Amino acid sequence: MSTSISPAGRFRGLLGPRHAGHTVPTDALGALSLPVGDDGVVIGDDAEGRPQIVGFHRPVPYEVLLIGGLWTAQVVALRTAGTGARVAVETGRAQAWTTLAQAAGAGLECITLHDVGRVPPTGATVGSPVLVVRDCGMRPPRGRVVSSPWQSVLTLLPYMSPVAPRLLRSSSLVGIQRVSPGEAEQIGKILGLSRAEVEALPTLADGVTLWCAGRERQWVMTVGTDAESGLLGVARRMD
Repeated sequence: MSTSISPAGRFRGLLGPRHAGHTVPTDALGALSLPVGDDGVVIGDDAEGRPQIVGFHRPVPYEVLLIGGLWTAQVVALRTAGTGARVAVETGRAQAWTTLAQAAGAGLECITLHDVGRVPPTGATVGSPVLVVRDCGMRPPRGRVVSSPWQSVLTLLPYMSPVAPRLLRSSSLVGIQRVSPGEAEQIGKILGLSRAEVEALPTLADGVTLWCAGRERQWVMTVGTDAESGLLGVARRMD
């Protein structure tokens, strides 16, 4: 998660009327507040209905693992593109992404599709950040696509697989959707989940994800907007 405040813009033109400066007594400063939203992608709401935001655009490498459904990964990709970032999708099922890629960006290539192992250098910069989505099945191969400054990588696994333990341990952010009781036990041991969290994982509704970053845990419900639902359908765990 990240928060930033953009510097105020400067106006040039005619000078308006001049007023004396505003002052506040020192003992009243604690009553002042400035609403500043986190800078990132809204991935859903928590149990209290508060938006939950992930900052994918970072000056350091950022690895994300989602053990879940294609629908959630596509919503994240679409919303990331909506922030002005480029999204490169490495996938062995391009047909599942084609409609999304064509609809995003109003004709601009903000979401591009690439065969597994064929993602070219993206040239990610602070002014042109990139999210690489790896939708490569149960055993995504090690490749040249790695996270780097301003290029985050989100790996989608439909279920636990032989590569999952390594990714669970190495990822900065992990999202877990509905899994089997056996998978929940394995995930719980690796991530240090509580007994209640482990027991809840096999019962999750479609669209619900447990997001874990270090020792932080957050249940998030992702609901598609009207435009997203029209393009992708309703939230679903199974593809």
